[in-house]
Parts: sequence; C-alpha cells; structure tokens
Amino acid sequence: MAVRLRPPRTRAKRPTTVKPRCAAALSRPRERYPSHRSWTMAQVGSKNTTPELNVRRAAHRLGLRFRLHGAELAGKPDLVFRRWKTALFVHGCFWHRHHCQRARLPKTNVDYWAKKLQRNALRDKATLRRLRKAGWRCAVIWECQAKDPAKLERILRRLFATPPDASRPRSP
Repeated sequence: MAVRLRPPRTRAKRPTTVKPRCAAALSRPRERYPSHRSWTMAQVGSKNTTPELNVRRAAHRLGLRFRLHGAELAGKPDLVFRRWKTALFVHGCFWHRHHCQRARLPKTNVDYWAKKLQRNALRDKATLRRLRKAGWRCAVIWECQAKDPAKLERILRRLFATPPDASRPRSP
C-alpha cells in the first residue's frame, strides 16, 4: 500500500491593494476620482477597524459588556458602556492628530490636510465636551495604544477599576 504525500500548503500572500469597503465601491470606476490618492482615501472605513476590534476583544476578555457605535450619543462613540455611563472612542493617530510618529502630515497638498485634520481635532474636542456636559465619562484610546495588548488591558482596567455603583450614592 503506497502512501501519497501532499506537498506542504503555502499561505498565499495578501494583495497589496486597498480592498473596497462595500460592493458599491467595486461598481464605481476609479476614473470618477481626481487621483489615485483620492480613491484610496475614499476606501478608508470608519467602523470595525483593526484598532477598534483590538479594543473590543480586550474589553470582552475583561468581562466588560458594551454597545457599538452609539448613534443616540454625540459623536457616535465606538464603544458605549451604559452600566458605567462611559463612552469610549478609538481614534486613528493620523486622522485625529495624536502626538506620535504615526500622525505625520502628508508632504503633498499640505494646506488641505492641515485644515482637515485640524477640523477633526476641534470636532473631537466639541464632542467630548458635549458628552461630559450630558453626564457621560469619556475616554479615547489611540491606534498606537491599541497595538499592544498588555498596554490596552492596563488602560481598560484603570478606566473601569471602580464598580459602576460605587460613584452613585445609595438610596435608603
């Protein structure tokens, strides 16, 4: 009886192109966009990003339960912890002007990018202000912080160290 050996399976390399976020993007030809850069930026999604998924996994591992993309709250926070009345935003370092090396300004079309990113940062401040005024605790986790699972867990533990009922006075 002869034994047939299969060649080892090799993992296919991922394509280097940006995947469109929806089927409709496939039907739109790139010619509609003024440049390849414009088309690439249009494919960047705002929900279910890798940093956001990392934060969600870490929060779930700690036993925290949350809702996603709270549409009824200002700024649509990425994670909403109603029990703690806490809104958590997961910000990309580039798009929200974090002070790390990932947030460098592009070298082309500098005026446009400087104004756009400044508007994003101002909108973020206004959103946090409105949520705090409404009685919500707000926190921001940056993309660079979400890369390290240990750091991410420490941040979440510190944020949710006190039980949700500890801050409220108990009624008799």
